[in-house]
Amino acid sequence: MSEKYKVGKLIYDGNIYDGMNVEVADLPFYSRWLKKRKNGRILELCCGTGRLTIPLAQEGYNITGVDNSTSMLKQAKAKANDLKASVKLIKSDIRYLDLPEVYDIIFIPFNSIHHLYTNQDFFNVLISVKKHLKNNGYFIFDCFNPDIQYIVNAEKEEQVIAEYSTKDGRNVSVKQTMIYESKTQINRIKWHYFINGEFDSIQNLDMRMFFPQELDAYLSMYGFKIIHKFGGFNEEIFEDKSGKQIFVCKQDNLSI
Repeated sequence: MSEKYKVGKLIYDGNIYDGMNVEVADLPFYSRWLKKRKNGRILELCCGTGRLTIPLAQEGYNITGVDNSTSMLKQAKAKANDLKASVKLIKSDIRYLDLPEVYDIIFIPFNSIHHLYTNQDFFNVLISVKKHLKNNGYFIFDCFNPDIQYIVNAEKEEQVIAEYSTKDGRNVSVKQTMIYESKTQINRIKWHYFINGEFDSIQNLDMRMFFPQELDAYLSMYGFKIIHKFGGFNEEIFEDKSGKQIFVCKQDNLSI
């Protein structure tokens, strides 16, 4: 989102991404909430390769996916065509979204807000969401609950975080190092890629950390009422040790 912070190109390689991100533990959660507006228009921001978009479309939802990565959208389109899933895919920066329609539910899954590196980046997204959300519509997103102890421990040594094979025949191993910047709340993650047994490259995966009371305040500032805040996709109560922050919101001037 900013020249100062970045995500490496290999991380946005569709096949590399899909090989690593095979879990869909969040799918039942989003499907459950989308049922609140079963016949409405759904907008997924940061849809990536369609990990959720496509199965939700197969469930019958009228869903549009937005992403700013050409590689990811190309992969999503290919998968949707293979599965004969009806989805609309749009390339756009979600901070400056300008679509002709409004939606019953807008959601941002899979920790994607961590790539909004400044407060203004996040505020711009909230403005975009309000612009495109119908009266009485839902805004839902998930992100990490920052674990400072994990970050401190992870700074001490390189860790293997993934080993997998891609559909296009690459055997991938990923090792991780990180350094946290307290001033900016940016976790400077580096993924060291080994492909087919040989070192390939180091890819940046910078992620902005959002702390719980911070997000609560920002949402209130921009006119969103938090209907639910969960600590996991089984709708666990959000607690100190929760790994996730999962928000279900509506515009604050509307009845629940």
